[in-house]
Amino acid sequence: MNTPLPTTIDAYLEALRAALAGADPALLQDALYDAEEFLRSELAEQAGKSEAEVIAAVAGSYGAPDEVAAIYRDTEYKVRRAIEPPKREPRTSLLGRFFGVAADPRAYAAVFYMLLSMATGIFYFTFVVTGLSLSAGLAVLIIGIPFFLLFLGLTRVLSLVEGRIVETMLGTRMPRRPLYSDRSVGWMERIKEMFTDARTWSTILYLFLMMPLGIGYFTIAVTGFSVALSFIAAPVLYLFRGTRWVHLDGDIGLEMWLLPPELGLPLLFVAGIVLLFSMLHLARGIAHVHGAIAKSLLVRSGS
Repeated sequence: MNTPLPTTIDAYLEALRAALAGADPALLQDALYDAEEFLRSELAEQAGKSEAEVIAAVAGSYGAPDEVAAIYRDTEYKVRRAIEPPKREPRTSLLGRFFGVAADPRAYAAVFYMLLSMATGIFYFTFVVTGLSLSAGLAVLIIGIPFFLLFLGLTRVLSLVEGRIVETMLGTRMPRRPLYSDRSVGWMERIKEMFTDARTWSTILYLFLMMPLGIGYFTIAVTGFSVALSFIAAPVLYLFRGTRWVHLDGDIGLEMWLLPPELGLPLLFVAGIVLLFSMLHLARGIAHVHGAIAKSLLVRSGS
């Protein structure tokens, strides 16, 4: 038995939301944006027709809510299959799982994101602090409100940009379309919607937090990989330097002899290898955690 078509655009969107229940919130946001943009554009073009008539007219080409939901789920599955790295044989041994991270492209992308995040974090932080400060300072002038609205609009743009970076480098599904803004309603209503949308303020919070997070990620990556590579390079440097012992010089002029190079340098090399692969695992873990933070703050809830 066919489900009757909704008679209003809002009812259509609610039916589409229900049909996509359990789907990724980012996918749901994209689907709702596409559907509302298409239906309201058709309603504007077919002047004089009611929403029910427009929905009935386009149902054959665009589809009923359950049909549209099925198409989006199928497309999402195919896209994820296409962009995900090819799956390899799962490693059962502990050593296999530990060293197998070297074959995971996501680990290297996560490392690059950790290095990049300091620059993007400083930019986002500067943008938010400058925007809020100028908005507060200009609030007494007539240009204060337009400036603040411009700031909020640019915040949504940066949210999309950061979402594309997160999805590309960390593999977390993020929205590819913005939140829909109905251009048929008055500008006061649109401003009210922007102010009352929790995602407006959670996006500002995310951009603000990106500086401390980015500095932390950058510091962890640079420190960890520098130490690991230094340990690995120690035997090569020893050959050129000709030092007889691996030792530390105390602040009071005493030498603390630790290990002869025949024993100390191989141990240092092994420690460097372990640290290097541990850093790749840590980068993947950070990517997973940060992806969850980005999704919770930048993506509208599916509810």
